Amino acid sequence: MATQELASKERSLFAQVVKNYENKQYKKGLKAAEQILRKKPDHGDTIAMKALIINGQGNSEEAFGLAKTALQKSSMKSHICWHVYGLLYRSNKNFEEAIKAYKFALKLEPDSHQIQKDLALLQMQMRDHMGYVQSRRAILQNKTMWRQNWTALAVAQHLDGDLWGAERTLSTYEETLRSSPPRSDLEHAEAVLYKNTIIAEMGDLERALNHLDQAAKDNPDRGWVMERRAQYLLQLGRKEEAGKTYQDLLDRNSEYRAYYDGLAAAKGLSKADTQELKALYDGYASENPRGDAARRIPLDFLDGDDFREAADQYLQRMLHRGVPSTFANIKALYTSPDKCSTIQALVEGYISGEGLPQTNGTAENQVNDETDRMIPSAHYFLAKHYNYHLSRNLDKAMQHIEEAIKTAAESVDYHQTKARIWKHYGNFSKASETMEYARSLDTRDRYINTKAAKYQLRNNETDAAVQNMSKFTRNEAVGGPVGDLHDMQCQWFIYEDAMSHLRQGKLGLALKRFQAIYNIFDIWQDDQFDFHSFSLRKGQIRAYVDMIRWEDHLRAHPFFARAALAAANVYIRLHDQPKLALNTLTNGINGEHMDAAERKKARKKAKKEQEKAAEANKKDGQKKPALDQNGDLKKEDKDPNGDQLLQTSDSLGDAMKFINPLLEYSSENLEVQQTAFQVFLRRHRLTPALRSLQAAYNIAPSHPLNHHHKISLRYAVNQRQDKPNLSRKAFDVLEDELSTLISKNADLFEMNDKFIQENHDSAPHVQVGLQVKVEINEPTRKEKCSQDMIRTLALETSTLEDATRGLDILRGWKADQKYIDDYIAAANARYPQASAFRT
Repeated sequence: MATQELASKERSLFAQVVKNYENKQYKKGLKAAEQILRKKPDHGDTIAMKALIINGQGNSEEAFGLAKTALQKSSMKSHICWHVYGLLYRSNKNFEEAIKAYKFALKLEPDSHQIQKDLALLQMQMRDHMGYVQSRRAILQNKTMWRQNWTALAVAQHLDGDLWGAERTLSTYEETLRSSPPRSDLEHAEAVLYKNTIIAEMGDLERALNHLDQAAKDNPDRGWVMERRAQYLLQLGRKEEAGKTYQDLLDRNSEYRAYYDGLAAAKGLSKADTQELKALYDGYASENPRGDAARRIPLDFLDGDDFREAADQYLQRMLHRGVPSTFANIKALYTSPDKCSTIQALVEGYISGEGLPQTNGTAENQVNDETDRMIPSAHYFLAKHYNYHLSRNLDKAMQHIEEAIKTAAESVDYHQTKARIWKHYGNFSKASETMEYARSLDTRDRYINTKAAKYQLRNNETDAAVQNMSKFTRNEAVGGPVGDLHDMQCQWFIYEDAMSHLRQGKLGLALKRFQAIYNIFDIWQDDQFDFHSFSLRKGQIRAYVDMIRWEDHLRAHPFFARAALAAANVYIRLHDQPKLALNTLTNGINGEHMDAAERKKARKKAKKEQEKAAEANKKDGQKKPALDQNGDLKKEDKDPNGDQLLQTSDSLGDAMKFINPLLEYSSENLEVQQTAFQVFLRRHRLTPALRSLQAAYNIAPSHPLNHHHKISLRYAVNQRQDKPNLSRKAFDVLEDELSTLISKNADLFEMNDKFIQENHDSAPHVQVGLQVKVEINEPTRKEKCSQDMIRTLALETSTLEDATRGLDILRGWKADQKYIDDYIAAANARYPQASAFRT
């Protein structure tokens, strides 16, 4: 049945329904829609709008049912019904189906600007560049007077790789202008600079330079124009002009390192021309008495006595002034052992008085006063120096920070550094206590507050950390301080909170937090949708293109990688030890020694306790409904403790949800490939497992875990030779490629023993070798392997991280408690401050 025509009064009501929906006045819109439907119950467009309103109220399932009814009532011939159907799919993030619905709507109403625009936005969101070009061209043909439509087509062509077409589109619009836009026309100024980037990307630098000089000489973004001009001149070999432009840039900002690099390149100076470079930087240093860059950069290329002299001047200048960031400024030099030792000798000389200038007469008292002010800064510098991983000596670091604290007992910086030293000792309890004391010295400083909370989380003091964070959060938010931190997408807190719960064995809460970080990146990806129209409307094209390219590699972000890897490893543990989930859900009751009835009873009891807690939370929340930023009712969290995540029926499938984005965007990350290998191997997907193993070998051939995985894969392939889960041809290819890493007939036990012998002085390698021994076939030798694991603590190269890993391995293969106790005692003797080995 076709959609019925509406009378004049009902048409006005329908327009009111649309307006109410756009203004989020859902109750009014629903009332008006019901009024129409009482007279015209089969009016498909009104039913469709009702579906859209109901979806806005949060009832998606009912909305889809109504939308299907609307399509039936309109005999599938209403563009409004199809448009609404697409909007419903878009709100549910099913963009593929939304695009299909929009295309159906456009067939029925080809001239609809709104449908065409909605289709274009989704195509951009889905990176369908070719379709986006077609949609933008159609929009432009309908509305040629709007500059943003021309710019949008140029952006579409640019992202689709048609640089020539993008430039032609921008030029065509410029030709239609009867007069040059005024300098205050920022949209035009931005379009000119965007056009210049396109010309440069085409590789035509001469034309890009000419365009810059002619069209952008009065552009408001003067700094960008000068930078691009300098780059073009340098790349074109016009070094003298490039040098003058870089000098002009340095006159504007003498602290930007790239300008110095550009000026040196324009003058034809390389790092080998140390004297000429030094003269260049000395000139700018004399012109800028308060500047830092011209004094710091020469330390990178100077050597020997020249370096010592320049470093001495720089360090004395900074330490006399008491600049806290002095060590942070120069720690990059520590990759050179000679420079590291020179800096250490200089600063230690300042403390002893041997490295300071000697003066006589009336200036003596002044020099002594400056020396007295400099010594605390020197102690502070050396504390950081000895705490740094390339020059670590924690005992000396502690001595120097204590000396610094004697001179300024209430210095937040000094106590913060002391807390870091305790952290590197492995004593998280004292580190947390010290950082909390530092926080108490300045309770209004948000940075030290967050550091204190971070250290408390690493000491598993989750309640104290939340209490600290609550001093700077909106505590009336749903979920209190933690809920507000989630709303604010405070990823460092969510991640550290997850790791704290993980250490405490609260796997459900840990997974809940990791999933929250995963969701944040989904939100970031969805949030770009609004910018597809906003950026064009505001004319901010260069920033928009940069954002699009950044979004294309969004999940290469370090926070996503950390959270995803940790979550994947939890799911691997759940696969290997299914009873872990039961133990967590029963509040730590060990399910291993229960029969089926007892486990069922324990799970039932835990479920009742969870329901009681949820009911209590519900009663607490009945006082005032929770609303989000838009004033909409917030959805109730039905799994606050992550129990549903913990009770997954496909832990490896859930792990792959985290691993797949990492394999796409962080494939050069060794840990990503190694974790992916573990998941693939457990899923019996041998070919992807081999690919990950090969990638891991390409990244770090000598990493000990590669040896473990190589033997594990060979063992798995040998076990499946008679019944491969691949076709015979695919299995033969797998066998051939694996044979380049490990022979088909290799004696795995002999190979592993050889590996241990060749790397007998490396704790990580020996630990992996012992782990392989226990795993592949020698559980009877677990006692001998446990003894060998204890002996790794005596290796000179063994670190605190190695010692902690060794204890985890012992517990993982369930060694006798006697050996675990002996290991802890030996580790405690070597690392007496480490919290991990406290009994």
